[in-house]
Amino acid sequence: MDFQTAKARAEELRKILRYHSDLYYNQDKPEISDYEYDMLNNELKRIEADYPELVTADSPTQIVGGKASKLFEKVTHAVKMESLQDVFSVEEVTAFIEKIKADFPTAAFTVEPKIDGLSVSLEYEDGTFVRGSTRGDGVVGEDVTANLMQIKDIPHTIVTDVARLEVRGEVYMPHESFFACISKQEEAGEEPFKNPRNAAAGSLRQKNSEIVAQRNLSIFIFNIQAIEGKTFSTHKESLDFLRDCGFTVVPSYTLCSTAAQVEAQIAAIGESRGKFSFDIDGAVVKTNDLSQREELGSTAKFPKWAVAFKYPPEEKETVLKDIEINVGRTGVLTPTAVFEPVILAGTTVSRATLHNQDFINEKGLQIGDTVVLRKAGEIIPEVLRVAKHDESKGIYQLPDTCPSCGSPVYRLNDEAALRCFNDKCPAQIVRVLIHFASRDAYGIEGLGEAIVELLVKHGLIASPEDIFKLKEEALLALEGFQQTSVNNLLGAIEKSKANDLSKLIFALGIRHIGAKNAAQLAVHFGSMDALMAATEEEILAIEGFGEIMAKSVAEFFATEQNRAMVESLKELGLNMQSLATIKDERFKGQTFVLTGSLSKFTRTEASKIIESYGGKTSGSVSKKTSIVLAGEAAGSKLTKAQSLGIKIINEDEFEEMIK
Repeated sequence: MDFQTAKARAEELRKILRYHSDLYYNQDKPEISDYEYDMLNNELKRIEADYPELVTADSPTQIVGGKASKLFEKVTHAVKMESLQDVFSVEEVTAFIEKIKADFPTAAFTVEPKIDGLSVSLEYEDGTFVRGSTRGDGVVGEDVTANLMQIKDIPHTIVTDVARLEVRGEVYMPHESFFACISKQEEAGEEPFKNPRNAAAGSLRQKNSEIVAQRNLSIFIFNIQAIEGKTFSTHKESLDFLRDCGFTVVPSYTLCSTAAQVEAQIAAIGESRGKFSFDIDGAVVKTNDLSQREELGSTAKFPKWAVAFKYPPEEKETVLKDIEINVGRTGVLTPTAVFEPVILAGTTVSRATLHNQDFINEKGLQIGDTVVLRKAGEIIPEVLRVAKHDESKGIYQLPDTCPSCGSPVYRLNDEAALRCFNDKCPAQIVRVLIHFASRDAYGIEGLGEAIVELLVKHGLIASPEDIFKLKEEALLALEGFQQTSVNNLLGAIEKSKANDLSKLIFALGIRHIGAKNAAQLAVHFGSMDALMAATEEEILAIEGFGEIMAKSVAEFFATEQNRAMVESLKELGLNMQSLATIKDERFKGQTFVLTGSLSKFTRTEASKIIESYGGKTSGSVSKKTSIVLAGEAAGSKLTKAQSLGIKIINEDEFEEMIK
């Protein structure tokens, strides 16, 4: 690569890395994997090594990626919280060890797992925890003491006679807590965290400490930053001291004397990483002797006495045994791969979605293929490529008839999916009824997926109106139903009849109409009768409705079968009126965007308040946005609003506006 090509590529890489660094460190919303980021960063390092004159002071290779948020008080670290030099091969680890041993022949090294979380500093005075802060850019971080106090693994007092102690640790979210967290987020209609690291960072960097307590974060301590009243000669000795003080120190730290021992321990940690209840993304190799560390010193960004070996994303081969076709509520056929079970990143993987025919064509998949799997973000299994394919077979083709009802399936011009349009399709009926009763739709408590499937199986329900015709005797005849559970279910069904019209509109499952659009329709028309009588042009007049949405609503209510269903629901006593009232029009003509974690309101509550004052909410920031209501850990939407000069308010200011 000549100088001009290298210069252009280095500038391009810096822009890309700064963008992804901001998403990772400051917004907790990465768009690429750690491995992909590392490979880009490594490419820039190679260019800068070949052409040192291209190195800039603000290059991502020279600085720590984070920065202190304006939401917290800033903390200037007494001891710089340095990053680590990443290496990606055994040869690089060996070179690091040989370089150290050239100056210190008797040097020994500790090897420990590199926890994938958020680095923090904890300060103790006379054994009492007094302050905790994030790393930030290594020099200035954020004071998150109140949030750290909620983490059970952080002792509020320690047994020691030292006057002052500052330790460094990694806050992480255990896998069990992560899955519970994203399940709640999905139920609440929120965008779920992509991985445990971002969940930990997003939880810790927000104001409501009660939420931190609910998220069940943990921490491992791995270094002493500063200490008064005691000295140590080795790193291992300091870790032993911290453990005796009551800290949960980094697990499996092992002392090694030779490169071979270090490499063996790195391999052992790599083989065990799937067994950990938390994420790791590497192994850290540190010079054990603290006086040797002092002599070795640091570069502008990294200590010269340590490296972090980064494991590549784990890939495994397995056989594609079958492709199952599932039919969703709207008739979409979704192919799901069934594999020979394989252990991948610590869990047994036997299934993964194949999305649609285009995805299958792109990968060239056929039943019987040996395929390569990976977990996206170490969590969701995905098919990467075909490793071995029977050339005598063609690429798998989705069926041209619905596997549930046998009706022909079609692919609309603007869709990648195949769809069954038979509204009597058994699979669709089950999904329709599950959606109708779900929490975000009509919200019938106790009528979950398993109960719906049971009732359909026994012929008790086949349409939404059948739910409201259920009888006590029929339910008691089913296995597993007792008088109490029957009373509870029938009571919940009766109670739901008073729901707002918006919930019914959403529950009907009109294509392209979400919960928010359903609320707009309910408020705009006021009653189901007015909505059913509306023309496509009248629906299109609602702000935010496009032609596709308006056409979908109009066509739904133009269908005689759907009109008959609504009339039947009306006769069964379901509320057909909007309960929403406009208190006043102080927000008329204003569009709000909600971002970050709100502590005083849920997003749904805040949206309803805005709409009750004549305003509306949007999911994205644009020049048309009037106000951005920013909670904790607000990310790219806040950044975009700032760049556009849009008014930004916090929850306290919002409360003042609605008084």
